[in-house]
Amino acid sequence: MKIYEKFLKRFIDFCLSFIGFIILFPLLLILSIIGAIAMKGNPFFCQSRPGKNEKVFKLIKFRTMSNAKDRNGNLLPDEVRLNSYGRFLRSTSLDELPSLINIVCGDLAIVGPRPQLVRDMVFMTPVQRKRHSVRPGLTGLAQVNGRNNITWEQKFEYDLCYIEKISFFEDLRIILKTFEKVVKRADIVREGTVSDMDFGDWLLLKNEVTKEEYDRKQEEAREILRKG
Repeated sequence: MKIYEKFLKRFIDFCLSFIGFIILFPLLLILSIIGAIAMKGNPFFCQSRPGKNEKVFKLIKFRTMSNAKDRNGNLLPDEVRLNSYGRFLRSTSLDELPSLINIVCGDLAIVGPRPQLVRDMVFMTPVQRKRHSVRPGLTGLAQVNGRNNITWEQKFEYDLCYIEKISFFEDLRIILKTFEKVVKRADIVREGTVSDMDFGDWLLLKNEVTKEEYDRKQEEAREILRKG
């Protein structure tokens, strides 16, 4: 490991995220209050994600979909639960602000492979799972090269490319590019790709896994979550 990757990266991540949290705390408070009203309840969304060395942690975000259910107690479709406030949070990436807490705690880095779901991880090849050898990031090389508009395979290729050449200047370039993407609200809406599907669903759609293998992997993901 280079000195930056081994020592400086985590120190810089901690300092910048801590300062960012302090400066943005009033905005976080305002969005928490608005979110509690708009979502009619808890404005935060916590989800288990695999982190460094595949250790599961809770990723914290602002909730963008309500918990509205039908008369049988089933959640309504995503497009119904995603209200105008949720769409605003997603389009501006403000839903990611609470993840600053994850960076302070050491679950996340500012830059790194974006943490996917556990049920995505179990379908990855051993080579693709090497992306978990480093801390996942709030943003990453894949996010500034297409984000929602590239395939799963392309995302993993960018992740592996990043971990091979981690450097201060590469991280700085990705951060600046991320700000540009956020300001322009680029690559927010899906444009004909299926990378917003679960990875396992994508593989099943392409007939790259059988239904039996798909079910087995889903059970493996549930077992990981139970242990985590």
